[in-house]
Amino acid sequence: MQTVRTPVLEIAYLEFGPPDGRAVILLHGWPSDVHDYDDVAPPLAKAGFRVLVPWLRGFGQTRFLRATTPRSGQQAALGADVRDFMDALSIPSAILVGYDWGGRAACVVAALWPERVSGLVAITGYGIQNIAAAARPASAEQEFRYWYQWYFHTDRGRTGLATNRAGISRLLWRLWSPNWVFDDATFQATAVNFENADFVDVTIQSYRHRYGNAPGDPAYDALEVALAAQPPIPVPTIVLHGEADGVGPPAGSIPRDRLFTGGMERRLIPRAGHFLSRENPEEVVAAVVRLADPSVSPLPSLRGE
Repeated sequence: MQTVRTPVLEIAYLEFGPPDGRAVILLHGWPSDVHDYDDVAPPLAKAGFRVLVPWLRGFGQTRFLRATTPRSGQQAALGADVRDFMDALSIPSAILVGYDWGGRAACVVAALWPERVSGLVAITGYGIQNIAAAARPASAEQEFRYWYQWYFHTDRGRTGLATNRAGISRLLWRLWSPNWVFDDATFQATAVNFENADFVDVTIQSYRHRYGNAPGDPAYDALEVALAAQPPIPVPTIVLHGEADGVGPPAGSIPRDRLFTGGMERRLIPRAGHFLSRENPEEVVAAVVRLADPSVSPLPSLRGE
């Protein structure tokens, strides 16, 4: 583990591969951590990439520099963190890979600062939230899948997360990736990273802010205005989506594929759930290699929709 300081955070991260290799940044989701890429980072490093895997704000050893900084998990903050991480390490551009919170951060950077992104692997698709439309109910099935988000809008849910963060997270892992069989050691290696002092505050603010039910950090107001326009992403993109994703089924992401304007390939991965990089790491590796060299044909296991 290494750390680097940005204007807001001390970000903990892992690094693999040659320091002069083409940069790839792998961004984890919630509730998870850098172990999402245990079987993705080494083969990419072996292929010559410089691979960076940071813990997001509120996770692991990543820390806020000042007690007065709002513990926000809003999308603009997550995207700005990735941009600042790249600045701190003098990385002019990189291939970004992410899902869930990490996918949202990657999409924010690709939309607002496309010159910093040479390629994007958007696991589950366009991740920028449409907060203005968030009050419109989804289907009954989707509302049911989001039970934890409504729970976090209550004081009971906040207390529940604070006292039972591992139990809630383990349940979500099972629900979201129903075909993935993980053991206790695998879960515990990640769960320790939920003990970060800011994990609960950042989580609760994130899930409330996305529905307009919590204020954002004023430092990101201008970025949130830009994101409210649902900006297109003009960089080469490969969308990977697990067919068995238990929180965001593939059909839900298709309508916003039109917002990828820099060239996009969409691939459905059979039996894979939400934690696709753990379940099918070879698909993520192949997508990065494809973006780095478009002349490389997709592997036979990668089938389009």
